[in-house]
Amino acid sequence: MIELPEAENLSRQLTETVGGKRIAGVVAGLSPHKFAWYHDNPKDYDALLRGKTVDTAAARGGMVEVSIGDAVALFSDGTALRFHTRDEQRPKKHQLLIEFDDGTAISASVQMYGGLWCFKEGEFDNAYYDAARNKPSPLSDEFDKAYFDNLITSDEVQKLSAKAFLATEQRIPGLGNGVLQDILYNARIHPKRTITTLTDDETKALFHSVKSTLEEMTAQRGRDTTSDLFGRPGGYATRLSQNTIDKPCAVCSGTIIKQSYMGGSIYFCDGCQRM
Repeated sequence: MIELPEAENLSRQLTETVGGKRIAGVVAGLSPHKFAWYHDNPKDYDALLRGKTVDTAAARGGMVEVSIGDAVALFSDGTALRFHTRDEQRPKKHQLLIEFDDGTAISASVQMYGGLWCFKEGEFDNAYYDAARNKPSPLSDEFDKAYFDNLITSDEVQKLSAKAFLATEQRIPGLGNGVLQDILYNARIHPKRTITTLTDDETKALFHSVKSTLEEMTAQRGRDTTSDLFGRPGGYATRLSQNTIDKPCAVCSGTIIKQSYMGGSIYFCDGCQRM
């Protein structure tokens, strides 16, 4: 699933791989998917993009934004992007395929749910996209301790759990249920702890963990539970994920636990992250 570190890596790879290439054709909606979200009619994507040249790609929170002349292709969490060489067989099932005039292509396939929005620049109204473009990235200098303190001292978040604070309402675009596991682990905070119970030292540790954990994940080209533009796993070895369930904690030798919570899963160390 695309979150901030993966969006940063995919954007860099797309710029390096297809930047400057001219679009020869677009196929959208080949494989119907109930939870594949398009902008207006996907059948119009070919007319919108054909003949235009890819400029650059950028991470917008957990989204990947590709600038294509006066148009934009935007991909959200849940969309798997792949690059295909000239001679490589295209996937039989996909929700979007963009072919270039040099014979290469990129495909996008939705897993559980995901957005594949193509639109004229300025014509897409989406609250998540707007938040991701307008709020500072945790990787930026603008996301500093003062900014974080304004978020975590707000009255509306005091009764929320640490997980809900970090990963809901687009408070920190690109920070989702995947990356928050290691962020909380590194801060030694249980995902179910309510914000009002955190001490000043724990709040400070959480801020530093948000910054440092995301920086490390990004520097290592995303997490090992996700794949890049070429189908390769990221280089960051997750401390808490499906790969580490029931294994001993590297810090305290406690056990890594998985539980259902808030409609998803949480992972925590029963030694380091006590309630």
